[in-house]
Amino acid sequence: MGLMERIKRSGAGWSKTIVAFRSPNPLRKGAERASDRLVTRIERTPEDEFKIRLATTGERAQQASFLVRKRYAEVGYVAAGSGQPKGCPAEITLLSYLNEQVVGTLTVGLDVGQGLYADELYKAETDRLRAEGRKPAEFTKLAVDTKRASKQVLASLFHIAYIHLRRIWRYTDMVIEVNPDHVEFYKRMLGFVDFGPERHCARVNAPAVLLWLEADKVDRWIEDYGGRPELAKQVRLLYPYFFSPNKDREIARHLIDSERGQAE
Repeated sequence: MGLMERIKRSGAGWSKTIVAFRSPNPLRKGAERASDRLVTRIERTPEDEFKIRLATTGERAQQASFLVRKRYAEVGYVAAGSGQPKGCPAEITLLSYLNEQVVGTLTVGLDVGQGLYADELYKAETDRLRAEGRKPAEFTKLAVDTKRASKQVLASLFHIAYIHLRRIWRYTDMVIEVNPDHVEFYKRMLGFVDFGPERHCARVNAPAVLLWLEADKVDRWIEDYGGRPELAKQVRLLYPYFFSPNKDREIARHLIDSERGQAE
């Protein structure tokens, strides 16, 4: 079975909710500690809980695309649509819901032989990682409703995306193309470092900079800080809002078990 078929089958087993948690404080005001709850089976969850789901249907893909277009338009970007280049990468898109409305989305790009979006501008940089025997994946199409989301919502999107690329598909590195104005956020909050110079990205008609992050570092930060939001001011990273190491392993185990169940 090919990788893309495995992704589709894995997503089918988690067609409703992967995780649900309470996080009432908007992102722009920060977030206090919130009680998060792993959903280990398909079940109903309270409407006032945030839920993270895979975009396994056309409707969910449209919901993610709408939020990306909306947020991009607000800052003057053009969201990539049907004009994607040939050889676009395999993707896993996650959505965060509140009251069944999408308040956040993030896409993971996996290199399954067709490359990454980042290769369009930064192939020399990504090839350098590949030449070292590393497996780079990428984060793309991040969009969050800052009026209703929180740091916990943003962290949870990144963490579930990370579990997919790291725990399930065994990628070793992450790259992300960001606007120069947003570089400091990704460096300060997630630990990314500079990896490629500023260039013009035609997909969004805006300047871009390539950032890079080693998965080994994220593993350590999750172990040291995950599930401990009281450390957020001390370490100045987003990782205290990630799930705890035990919950990280639990979510990964259930996703892997779901994938295996769908493959059988």
